[in-house]
Amino acid sequence: MQSIREVQLFSQLSDQQLKELEKISVLKSFYADEILFYEGDEPEYLYILTEGLLRLYKTDNKSNEVYLHQFIPVTMVAEAACFEEMNFPATARFVTKGQVMKINYKKFKSEFLQNPEICVSLISSLTKKIRILSNVIHKEMILSSEAKVASFISEHHELFLTLKNNQIASILNVSPETLSRMLTKLQREKIISIDKKHQITIHDNDVLNALFS
Repeated sequence: MQSIREVQLFSQLSDQQLKELEKISVLKSFYADEILFYEGDEPEYLYILTEGLLRLYKTDNKSNEVYLHQFIPVTMVAEAACFEEMNFPATARFVTKGQVMKINYKKFKSEFLQNPEICVSLISSLTKKIRILSNVIHKEMILSSEAKVASFISEHHELFLTLKNNQIASILNVSPETLSRMLTKLQREKIISIDKKHQITIHDNDVLNALFS
C-alpha cells in the first residue's frame, strides 16, 4: 500500500512498522456524492483522505446543509472523534470521486500511539482542525456574501473547473443566485475574469484580498 508512505504522519516509521500498519489498513474508493460517515455515527476507523474532495457539513433543524470544511488530499479526517471516543459531530460526503485509507483505530491505538513522533504529528493535525473551526466561525459570523466568494476564489479558484456553481454556493452557504451575482460584480469591476471553461483568472489580487481581509 504505497500511499501509506506518502502520509506525513507515518513518514518516520520503519519499513517493518509500515508493514504492520498495512495489516490494519484498507483503501476504499468512493463515487461523487457517496457518504464516508454520517453525523452521529460511531467511529471505528481513522480516515485518511488520499484522493478526491470531501465535504464536511452539519444539518440544521430544517434539513439544510451547513458547510464546515472541504478536505483535499492528503489529510486525516475527523480524527478527534476517535481520540475522544465520541460520535462523529458532522457528515462527510464526497464532492468528487475519491479514495480513503481506513485504519482500524483500536489496533492503531494499541500498536502505534506509543510512538512519540506519531503523537506529535497527531497533535499538529488536531491543531490544524482548531484553525479550521476558527476560520469557519469567522466566515459565517463576520464575512458578507461578497467576502465569502472573494475568499473562496483567492484560496480555491481552481475548484471552479471541477465544481458546479450550485456546489460552490452550497460550500459557501449562499444561494446560487447570490454566487452568480457576486461573480458578475467581480468581473464587471475587472478583479477577475471567467472563461468558457469556467476557469477563473485573478487580475487584481490586492483588491480581491481586501474584500475579505
